[in-house]
Amino acid sequence: MDQPRSTAGDATLAHGKTADTAGFSAGFRAEDRFEDRFDDEDYPAYSMGAAAEMLGVSPAFLRALGAAKLIEPMRSSGGHRRFSRYQLRLAARARELVDQGTPVEAACRIIVLEDQLAEALRINNARDRPAGH
Repeated sequence: MDQPRSTAGDATLAHGKTADTAGFSAGFRAEDRFEDRFDDEDYPAYSMGAAAEMLGVSPAFLRALGAAKLIEPMRSSGGHRRFSRYQLRLAARARELVDQGTPVEAACRIIVLEDQLAEALRINNARDRPAGH
């Protein structure tokens, strides 16, 4: 849980897993229960085409988010990009900002900062909560 999910410049998104570009099966063992993958927001279940269609964006937009280091999709054994639900949520937020006129690079930086703030608030709230509650 302490590894960054993705990077944007020198900043990293809080909590999660690092994208594995060697193949998306890394980190998912054969003995993992199939049902558990349905609930795993980091499981790379969506192809480039499916992700772009779900978000209403072009594959080029998703590649731009990758180039800006907001999302780093995992790769299938054939080299195809695979996206997780978490990455799709980040991409959807980026699309909102870009649709409002924010440049892609700035949108990515805003999302990283929003995520870091949310993580800091979560940590502070957990620290301030009395033990046993």
